Amino acid sequence: MANKPQTVTKSRALYTRNHFAALRAFVQRVPAATIARLYFSEDEQGHEATPGWVESYLRRMQVELVDLALEHGSSVLADYLKASAKAHGSARLTAVTLKMVEQVALLAVAKPEATHSVGMWFRPLVARRLNDAGIRTLVELVGFCNRRGRSWWRAIPRIGPGRAQRILSWLRQNETLIGVHVAADVSLDDPFSAPESQRVTIDTVSVTLVPLERLQLAHALSGTDGINRHGSFPYIQAGHDLDAVRAYLHHYREQPKTLRAYTKELERFLLWSVTIRIKPLSSLLADDCEAYKDFLRAPSPNFVGPRASRASGRWRPFATAELSAESQLYAVRALRAAFTWLVNVRYLAGNPWTAVLDPITIQREDLPKVDRALPPLLWQRIRAYIDTQCGQEEGSYWRSIRVALLLGGDSGLRREELVGARREAMSPTSHGDGHSNDDETVWQLSIVGKRNKQRTVPVSPATIAALSVHWRDRGLDLETAKDGPLLSTLFVPRTGFGQKKYADGTALAYHVDSINKMVKWAMKRLIAGMPDLSVEDMKLLVGTSPHAFRHVFGTLAVTEDVPLDIVQKILGHASLQTTSIYVQAEKQRMLREAASFYRRLKTDEPGGND
Repeated sequence: MANKPQTVTKSRALYTRNHFAALRAFVQRVPAATIARLYFSEDEQGHEATPGWVESYLRRMQVELVDLALEHGSSVLADYLKASAKAHGSARLTAVTLKMVEQVALLAVAKPEATHSVGMWFRPLVARRLNDAGIRTLVELVGFCNRRGRSWWRAIPRIGPGRAQRILSWLRQNETLIGVHVAADVSLDDPFSAPESQRVTIDTVSVTLVPLERLQLAHALSGTDGINRHGSFPYIQAGHDLDAVRAYLHHYREQPKTLRAYTKELERFLLWSVTIRIKPLSSLLADDCEAYKDFLRAPSPNFVGPRASRASGRWRPFATAELSAESQLYAVRALRAAFTWLVNVRYLAGNPWTAVLDPITIQREDLPKVDRALPPLLWQRIRAYIDTQCGQEEGSYWRSIRVALLLGGDSGLRREELVGARREAMSPTSHGDGHSNDDETVWQLSIVGKRNKQRTVPVSPATIAALSVHWRDRGLDLETAKDGPLLSTLFVPRTGFGQKKYADGTALAYHVDSINKMVKWAMKRLIAGMPDLSVEDMKLLVGTSPHAFRHVFGTLAVTEDVPLDIVQKILGHASLQTTSIYVQAEKQRMLREAASFYRRLKTDEPGGND
């Protein structure tokens, strides 16, 4: 999180907002080891911040701040500090008196400068992320933002749009002091609020349907006077229902997939509430929620339309009028969770969804659909064909595709994990299978996957070989490189924005949507170029997605008798039951092959064609 310009100079010390936060924790008796981890970075200190050093530093800081307070503070505060020092040998601070001391300390303020390290002004976690991207000072940070434009943060793992927005806000607040300015096009627009000129107001007679970011509500529908509004002090600054909904969604700003899903459900419900029920969200009762549950079974025709841009007048909340039972269940549970949060933050007095039962669904035996997994023989043929394409003169894109497919098919990565995989998280190990003295080195890769859980996956020798070639295409050596995305874009767009974005030559990971396009591009050319493909093979390739290669790994691992708990750990499944579907999939494949074998036998029998 960005820090406000709250620093103090006394003697040789320079105290930043991080130090003040650390001192507050110290006064509240938080362990020194925890404080060191949260508020001190080696980048700032020039050495490791051990618990002993942190405790000594904060005691010295406390003494210097007390001296400043005695010199510049009120007589009441000075008398209190003197009495405390007389009683205990040194002035002891409470949370309240520390705040008073900090206010006095602001009389001696040090300003941020261009050459200051980012570790002086940002939390250690953020500073480490910036350092890993080669950003050491404030002037380097501003330059990086200006070169990359509005999506600058995508090149820095685990910064996210929320942290990026706070960093930009702080840089703009202090750009005069730093001496360099953040370019005007470096901005993160509020995803929930379009420009005033694009907004549409819905009143009690309007039936216009627009996305959440373009929506405005007349006073009667705004929820300003909703009958379910909480009467006590609210925990969020929301004057009406739209503000409350946006506050809830902002809670998921660093989880883009969850954010999209929850936005869709709340957007639909809000539009239904104000255009069909003609009631504010904060005035809905349990019977209203029951009515919406019924509405989900058969949405009104004016709510349904083909997929269109959110900026288009053709946009509609539903793409189909036939929602599955699972989608209806998801909608009800998502809304119940959102209303629970609104109650917890004291925006709403109660949750009407607690009185609504979940839609009835059939509990399906198999969770993921693995029928799109490619058969082992077809998978091997695809790999061989791609190898031949990689050897062509213009084979660099094929070589990128080969890396993507192998990370999925040999290591079981999801597409989000694939684009987030980095060189610094991959390393060789000494573990072999023990069959010979010259075992091939086994590599391991640490990734952060679904539910924000970290796991380690093996990387096959074939993948390492493919990565080495891909990195040579980038002008780098995989073994000597220390950091960077494992899979990176090779071509710089010819647009002005693209040229500016890639100006410093830093490697950028693919976006997840680009992985989809990459696989679709490859499948088309495999169908057109591979010889002797059956109709069934072509059908499989047409429907192949990046996730299909993860299923390839699961089914092949089970076929080769890899223990199920090991497959579970590699794939990152929360439950062994989920992994067991690959056993069922292999059994089904065996039965299909047996049925085909029996048909051939019958055809070969005398009179079999009669």
